[in-house]
Amino acid sequence: MNQLIDDPAPRRSFIEEARRAQLVTCAIDTVAELGFGQASLARIAERAGISKGVIGYHFAGKDELLSEVVTEVLARGREYIEPRVTRAPTGRGKLRAYVEASLAFMGEYRNHVIAVVEITRNWRPARGSSPLGPGFVDAAVTALAQLLVKFQGTGEFRSDFDPVVMATAIRAAIDAVPRRLANDPEVDVEHYGTELADLFDLATRREAPHVHDHDSEPPPA
Repeated sequence: MNQLIDDPAPRRSFIEEARRAQLVTCAIDTVAELGFGQASLARIAERAGISKGVIGYHFAGKDELLSEVVTEVLARGREYIEPRVTRAPTGRGKLRAYVEASLAFMGEYRNHVIAVVEITRNWRPARGSSPLGPGFVDAAVTALAQLLVKFQGTGEFRSDFDPVVMATAIRAAIDAVPRRLANDPEVDVEHYGTELADLFDLATRREAPHVHDHDSEPPPA
């Protein structure tokens, strides 16, 4: 039978994929620089050097384009963070890598992060929901809690904290930074990442054995 008729979703050509990627990049930069309200399809098309109608050929409308923007930023973030966490050989190292890489990504991809903040604040999809909905946050907390549980089991992390509560706190601290970055582009995200990594390292690691008071007293004269 005719494959073109049977295939409900024919593959896009290389040129079509490249054009879609270009439009997503232009949308990210337009939203980041002008704000959500001013980032019209006409402005995005102008940045891309095309007519507004060309966007309509590649995307069903602004909702689909914005959804693709969010999906692209999330995928780029995973590609950036996950290898750094995987390479760390210890639980403490993985937690530090997770926090510091999350902040480093924000520093290297500021426009991506600011665009997502603008979209999250203002976008109300006509149909469906944003990829950054509650399910995304829940999944991120669950994955992080699983990492904490694993290294509680090995004894590298304290066993007396609730991993879900700790994971929620870590995610909340990380997720607060993009809004600061959107309001103040001069935020030192590298310093911020180091401080957060230190904070949660201290909060989770197993304490060293206590030194008895009499052991710290100076010898009698």
